[in-house]
Amino acid sequence: MITFLSINNFTKHFIVAFLLFFLFVIIFNGGFGWHSNEYEDVDTSGEIILARLSRAMAELHALKAQNEELRNLIQNFAPLNSKPKFVESQLKLVSYQDSDHERDSTLSSVSDLEYELSRRKLKTDINELWNYIKQNVNQTSPFLKDLKNSLLYDIDTISRRNDHWRRNELEKLSNYVQERITKLQNPENCQSARKLVCNLNKGCGFGCQMHHLVYCMIVSMATSRTLVVNSKSWRYVGNRRMSNQKSLWELAFKPLSNSCLDDSGNPRGNWASGPNRDHNKVLDLPIIDSIRPRPNYLPLTIPEEISSKLITLHGAPIVWFIGQILKFLMKPSTEVEKYLNQKRKQFSFNSPIVGVHVRRTDKINTEASFHSLSEYMVHVSEFYDRLDLFNQRMNKKETVKRLVYLATDDISVWKKEIQKYEEKGYKFIGDYEISNTATVGRRYSFDSLKNIILDVWLLSETDYLVCTFSSQVCRLAYELMQSRVPHIDRHMDFFSLDDIYYFGGQSSHNQIALLDHQAQSSNEISMKIGDIIGIAGNHWNGYSKGVNRETKENGLFPGFKTAERIESAPFDLFQD
Repeated sequence: MITFLSINNFTKHFIVAFLLFFLFVIIFNGGFGWHSNEYEDVDTSGEIILARLSRAMAELHALKAQNEELRNLIQNFAPLNSKPKFVESQLKLVSYQDSDHERDSTLSSVSDLEYELSRRKLKTDINELWNYIKQNVNQTSPFLKDLKNSLLYDIDTISRRNDHWRRNELEKLSNYVQERITKLQNPENCQSARKLVCNLNKGCGFGCQMHHLVYCMIVSMATSRTLVVNSKSWRYVGNRRMSNQKSLWELAFKPLSNSCLDDSGNPRGNWASGPNRDHNKVLDLPIIDSIRPRPNYLPLTIPEEISSKLITLHGAPIVWFIGQILKFLMKPSTEVEKYLNQKRKQFSFNSPIVGVHVRRTDKINTEASFHSLSEYMVHVSEFYDRLDLFNQRMNKKETVKRLVYLATDDISVWKKEIQKYEEKGYKFIGDYEISNTATVGRRYSFDSLKNIILDVWLLSETDYLVCTFSSQVCRLAYELMQSRVPHIDRHMDFFSLDDIYYFGGQSSHNQIALLDHQAQSSNEISMKIGDIIGIAGNHWNGYSKGVNRETKENGLFPGFKTAERIESAPFDLFQD
């Protein structure tokens, strides 16, 4: 359902004006009996007044009913065909509900949503154009690079139009989500609470395990069940236990509840229990790859109840939502928090800084290709060149120090690849000893766990992230980045050398065509405005790869001719 706030305000003013006019007509014609007829006695006049008042109230109620009908028609009215297709597609998915209609606290009209979507798409399209130019021009001139960065500066300047409102609303939304999760995780009576049990025993690395927990929390939020984590078999902490801990999870992170960590309760069942699933007090959840039937709220779906506001405020709604879940889940234990602070001080971790995550070892030739440090540094250099130009536009004379936080599981990056960049003025911080604990043989020790948390944490605190999205650690850092400063949209502050963003086990990732495209070669696909395109990847040369779900064609298409199709579904947690 679509709510146009500007139309709502217009409707309210129209109703008030209509009522005033209606009352004026009644008064002018003696409708309320204030000018009594001299031939009528007092009693008869009083009855007439009451009758007319009753009739007036009935007409007012009828008018109110008609207004509600009008509002329903307006709310369900699809935008005109002249509207950009991507705006139309986003609006059809969402419902914007907000009691405060002040200009500085919410949207005043649909044009505000168009503005937010358009300014973000403009920035994306400039980057797509830049990727195309780099691929097709032998040597990119300083002129083109400076022009691109100057355009991005102007877009950032234009974005300040709604900056105060945007930041305020995004922070309020973050606080709301955190409050709802906290309430869900701390029921008044743990014994009678409906629970969802998540076993932390998935046979994969740290990033994969954290995403498994995210999936469990999403199901918990959608079904309004308190999440209980069973970490008895958590491979990352081995045999290490502490006497004051009730679970291995608490060695690294704070408990997910202050009052309900017990998974007891009857009746108990599993997800596959079919129609009886909702009758079970306790449910055991399988991994995302095995869940059958698949509910409609799994990633990349966002909660319907907050979808309109989230789509307006953030360029990657699902990433922001997952970041909020990780913010709740990954609260460091006292020991890990002390370790993080110690390392920040040791590294002299400051801003501006770019995070570089080089993932190799077991990923190479299985899930990812080899990328030399030089491939990452191209994008590090572009970030700092852009920052230098921004400072010039703002008349800032200082030179920015080129600081890089390097996280890698390959110690040779430290020993063999950074020297030539240090000679160019780059400073690398981090700990190459962490690379040793990230090797396959030592990956599941407690020291390794602390170090991988450190890398994820500090990567998420950088100003820009260069990595490979084939790595779950990289995606984890990118998701957490969105929750570090809750009032800022950080969805553009990354570059991935391989994959586009995805969530393991996700539902289909679709885009919608904004423009017609006729294939120019056998490698391309054709599409019409409104076609749904299943996207498989971005080639970082102006083209993406995907399948036209209407024609079933597979191939390349210009990325600027499509936009994300964002799906939403009801979540019990946000129903009230």
